[in-house]
Amino acid sequence: MNKACIKEIFTSIQGEGLYAGEMQIFVRFCSCNLNCKYCDTDFKKDKKSVSYTSETLAEKLIHKEVSTVSLTGGEPLLETKFLLEFLPLIRNHKKVYLETNGTLTNELAQIIDYVDVVSADIKLKSATKQQNRFLINDEFMSVASKKECFIKVVFDENIEKNEIEQVVKIAKKYDLPIVLQPMMRKNSFCIKPEKAFEILKIFYKLYSNTRLIPQLHKFLEIL
Repeated sequence: MNKACIKEIFTSIQGEGLYAGEMQIFVRFCSCNLNCKYCDTDFKKDKKSVSYTSETLAEKLIHKEVSTVSLTGGEPLLETKFLLEFLPLIRNHKKVYLETNGTLTNELAQIIDYVDVVSADIKLKSATKQQNRFLINDEFMSVASKKECFIKVVFDENIEKNEIEQVVKIAKKYDLPIVLQPMMRKNSFCIKPEKAFEILKIFYKLYSNTRLIPQLHKFLEIL
């Protein structure tokens, strides 16, 4: 039986994307395949992390009142073997909300039947200081779009015209909503509100199914 290292399990509101404000149970996995410059999430393994089997984790979650489980990280899809055992155990009890960086297509394909909603990032070089992965993102969305899915884009004032065009191209291809999320450091914006609105208008002109949604939990100072 496979085990997964879990950094933390907690109940709170979803702070990002189209489900912002919804109560969810968060299961934070301990590893990630990227190293984004703006990431402020503590997901790395430490003494407080716990190794769970699929059965022990399912038992911990099934009887909780909140109906949605958010798989987050880090990158949950790095634990695909574990998820293949775990997700069937909670499938009839909880809605499964997957938060992912949108790069592990083969892994997603293995578990997509057990997922209800996919929040898939497209990571921009202008924000992460890593290479753009638009071909990989396109392939990923071809699988993610089999379920309810939206694209999340963290951005600042350095976003480039080509990045905007590539994100819109993928969103149009799979008819997916775009959620623009202004980059933040702790509880402060890295971009002026008027500039963020300007960028929204550029996206909107190209693709009207675009929203500007900041991180709600940071305004409310909720974990």
